[in-house]
Amino acid sequence: MEDTFERESAARLIRAEQTGLRLALACRSAATGAAFIWYVLAAILFPEVTPRLATIGVLFAFTAVGVAHVAIIGTTYDRPWIKFVIYGLDVCAICAVFALVPISRADDVPQIIAFRAYGIYFLFPLLAMACLSLSWRLVLWTGGTIIAAWWVAFIWVQNQMGSYLSWADMPTNATRADYESVFLSIDFIGRGNRIEETGMVFFATLALAAAVYRARAVFFAQVAADIDRQEEQTLRERVSDLLGRHVPEAIATRLIEDDSPLRPQRTRGTALVMDVAGFTAFSAQHPPEHVIETLDALLSDTAKVVSEKGGVVLSYLGDGFLATFNTPVSVTDHETAALAAAKDLVTVAKTHGFDVRIGIASGDLVTGIIGNETRQSFTVYGDAVNLASRLEGLGKDLKSSILLDKATGVVAGDVVELTRLGEHPIRGVDGQIEVFAAS
Repeated sequence: MEDTFERESAARLIRAEQTGLRLALACRSAATGAAFIWYVLAAILFPEVTPRLATIGVLFAFTAVGVAHVAIIGTTYDRPWIKFVIYGLDVCAICAVFALVPISRADDVPQIIAFRAYGIYFLFPLLAMACLSLSWRLVLWTGGTIIAAWWVAFIWVQNQMGSYLSWADMPTNATRADYESVFLSIDFIGRGNRIEETGMVFFATLALAAAVYRARAVFFAQVAADIDRQEEQTLRERVSDLLGRHVPEAIATRLIEDDSPLRPQRTRGTALVMDVAGFTAFSAQHPPEHVIETLDALLSDTAKVVSEKGGVVLSYLGDGFLATFNTPVSVTDHETAALAAAKDLVTVAKTHGFDVRIGIASGDLVTGIIGNETRQSFTVYGDAVNLASRLEGLGKDLKSSILLDKATGVVAGDVVELTRLGEHPIRGVDGQIEVFAAS
């Protein structure tokens, strides 16, 4: 179960991460591609705009990189670290624009205006798109890179200024004139604002990473639930295939919850073999369709009787079947349960217009699954099985519907009145076997 869960969850998570990453990169490439197209068209539509070739080259390169990454996701060329590099480059590129691309062609306009006119919110879409990958590590990486690159760009711009103003230059009891001279000054850098911005990014990163982490936990829980349902369905189908459709729901549920009874084992139990008397003659006198329909109805009702007493029909033998008690599912007082089932079988068969012969024997039973990968069956071996079959055949000679061996009669005789029929030779058994009959 654990190995199956690990393999299945890993495979599903990889597929989910790849789908989310494709979506994030597609959005990112669409954005950079749109910016590239607009920047080029702006130069054509507005002659007064002079495009910067460096900006065109950067936008084209980033669009191409995104498209290329989408193309290799899930292929042999894909590597886990590529997405970290792509997101890192995107963050650094945006921060580099703030630090290096002049906001004005005038030489006397400081670059700090870019931080004041626009802001860190240009980087939030990257953080949001990182969540689509379902990788909390990528979210933390993206958020951390944003904070680091933003401060590097800000400090770079600040160091390029000969002099600057900040909140520290604001008087304690600042007036309107003070705000106009400091806050509205073109040399105002607003270091405190950068601290607030990075604080928001920091907490947003933690919250989004936690959300992705919880989403993964829900994802794994869903995978585990799906695997449990699949295994339960597989086991239910296996029980149905091995033991037939007349396994009662209670027994099937017990075998699904614990399939150890299906494994090879030796158990003391009781075997019951039932055969319909005179069915060969009946089948010769009726059309095949009627014969099968009648036999199906009879065996269906008689198999239900066995199930109600805690037994399991393991195989059908022409117009009869072999059933066991206390294997593969444990039954209290299996000898008595088998005899009680036999008496009810006689009654049910008469409602269908037939008599049955039943042989019952108790002893060690060896049960287990035999077959290959394509076909398997649950079977039972043991002297008790052979003896039950011989007793069923002996019932025809002794004119008795239910015959039991001594091992069954000693226990069941305390509950049901039995008739001792003496010792009889049984083919395949050394010596003679003491036989009992139940009316």
